[in-house]
Amino acid sequence: MEVASAVAELVATHCTDVVMSPGSRNSPLAYALLARRDVTVHMRIDERSAAFTALGLARVQRRHVAVVMTSGTAVANAYPAVIEAHMSHTPLAVVSADRPERLVGTGASQTIWQQGIFGRYAATQQVASLHDVPAVSFADPQVHVNVALDTPLVPDALPAPVGAPRRVGPGALAGAGSRADHGAVDIDLTRDTLVIAGDEAWEVPGLEHVPTIAEPTAPAPFHQVHPLAARFFAQSQVAISHDGGDFAANTKPEQVVVVGHPTLHRDVMALLADPDIEVIGLSRTDTFTGHPDRRGSRVNATGQPTDTWIKICEAAGEVGAETVRTALAEEEFGFTGLHVAAAVCDTLAVGDTLVLGSSNPVRDASFVGMPFDGVDAYAARGAAGIDGTVSQAVGVALATQALRPDEIRAPRTVALMGDLTFLHDVNGLLIGPDEPRPGNLTIVVANDDGGGIFEGLEPGGAGVRGAFERAFGTPHGTDVAKLAEAYGAAYRRADTLAELGEVLLELEAEPQPIAVVEAATTRATRRALAERLNR
Repeated sequence: MEVASAVAELVATHCTDVVMSPGSRNSPLAYALLARRDVTVHMRIDERSAAFTALGLARVQRRHVAVVMTSGTAVANAYPAVIEAHMSHTPLAVVSADRPERLVGTGASQTIWQQGIFGRYAATQQVASLHDVPAVSFADPQVHVNVALDTPLVPDALPAPVGAPRRVGPGALAGAGSRADHGAVDIDLTRDTLVIAGDEAWEVPGLEHVPTIAEPTAPAPFHQVHPLAARFFAQSQVAISHDGGDFAANTKPEQVVVVGHPTLHRDVMALLADPDIEVIGLSRTDTFTGHPDRRGSRVNATGQPTDTWIKICEAAGEVGAETVRTALAEEEFGFTGLHVAAAVCDTLAVGDTLVLGSSNPVRDASFVGMPFDGVDAYAARGAAGIDGTVSQAVGVALATQALRPDEIRAPRTVALMGDLTFLHDVNGLLIGPDEPRPGNLTIVVANDDGGGIFEGLEPGGAGVRGAFERAFGTPHGTDVAKLAEAYGAAYRRADTLAELGEVLLELEAEPQPIAVVEAATTRATRRALAERLNR
């Protein structure tokens, strides 16, 4: 019991929130953590959902959130969340209970080799006695503390309360992740320069007025360029209409500055492989996207972008944005996920938080105008998986409202995801009646009955279409309304763009703690729509 109490105190030093799953071997940790008044405990039955809920909390808090579980395969369920945390440089601490060393490898029940289970993604720090606790470090962004606990596991009486409630702002505690400084890079902005800002991007002093293609989770730039404009920048010269006139423009940038971790658009990423373009990578971690010619964390910028270059970028961006607006108005495409993203983004307000699922939703959001000022956006772009998205949305909503407890009503969080993403993690809605709950979370499910993203990729091509539905389309026919009811969430359905707008405005005016909005879309036109946008 003393070991568990010491570990709980260690966790409280670095974390304000703990997500815990029930179990026998971790019961000493449970008693010790529940006794602490300086930690908010969230119970989850499913360890996988628990880990992703912790990850969602950590994305907003920018400091370690602990996920605690029993021994055996319970620990392995945290692996996907640990990978995403590692790849996105999000602080996360796994505190796993374990059997004593003498039982490992003997066939004892619920006993596996837990030391080193997360490989390169999180090094194990073993705790077998009180002597080991002071050596545990939260210096790394991803932490695995493996606590060997022997019987007896249950105390004679509940421990006395420890600590006092506290309010802590984001990233205020120590150990929220290391930052790397790769020095400064000299950049002459009189050369035609384009910034590509991805996940983990930040506002780089000196680049404020450089035209920027920004992904939805990046800061909103002053000169925002639509991602479809990347096709212009890949060509040496293009005829462009702008402000009532036509002109031939040299559109290929001389240099591209990559900030953070862009991943979304193939045409954008192709610019990084163009041998005629110098690529400068900026990162505050040890990871650089692609193979930049020069690397740094800061810039020494001289000069300013020319008026001609600004005009070219504005014109190219306007063509991209107008292309999307025109396509959305064309009836032949019906009601698609792109329409859903447009409705969601059009109804966002300053102070709202947006969570975007991988696959089509995050890309669709970029096509319809994200990012923009006043809305915090989150997406799992580290490993870019669809797993754990519902749980992360719940964690983001919980953390957001905890940071703004004095508002009259809970701040609004909207999560946009596809149906497969929703079904993959619907268990994230399993929240006990006595647990902290989101107060204003709307989950919009663009339901096209399968894997809509593959419609626009190579597997959707005519030559291999015969195998598409079973291997990639994967229709499921799930009744989303019944799922929402089973998990105690409010449910709304929209079959048209107008209906979706009305539902979202209704939920904005009269929010539900958790609402699931099913937008019944089609994927039959997604390939044609993608081709229309590319043209």
